[in-house]
Amino acid sequence: MSANDPARDAFARRLRVSQLNPRSPTALDLAPNAEQRAGIAGELGLISLPALSMTGTVAPAAHGTWELSARLTARVVQPCVATLDPVETAISEDVHRIYSPDVTPPDADETEMPDADLEPLGQTIDPGAVMIEALALALPEYPRSKGADAAAAEGPAPDGDGDGDTRRPFAGLADLLAGKPKG
Repeated sequence: MSANDPARDAFARRLRVSQLNPRSPTALDLAPNAEQRAGIAGELGLISLPALSMTGTVAPAAHGTWELSARLTARVVQPCVATLDPVETAISEDVHRIYSPDVTPPDADETEMPDADLEPLGQTIDPGAVMIEALALALPEYPRSKGADAAAAEGPAPDGDGDGDTRRPFAGLADLLAGKPKG
């Protein structure tokens, strides 16, 4: 997600670092409403997002750094990669970020930070953006419905050219390489 994504902006929860208590943790309890979850679902390519929350703290750490520690929980509905049927998944992930004034944002040529948990410390910390990013990273890459495995086992129908089983495309390769006639 880029910094200008509608989902990120729709659920921005920016905390000004100058207003955080340097002696005690600040509690986080994020739970987007139905409209916000629908926007996040749209941005992430989900069918729906029935539940999403993140609870934890932003706490001062050593040498002017801040630590975000939280628990992300969600229920997501994605299309199956094989059948496009809805697949519901429960997600429960620990989220951890360290914000340091000694870290600089990556150059335009770099695509990611050297340490996934280490972030540059700016004027604000946005737990809402962290929640959406953590959700995007936790999503199953290839969701499969229960019916997808049965459909794959049945395989495609024969194509009618008399070759027989199309589920075994290399079945006759050994014979072909050995110079045996097809048959």
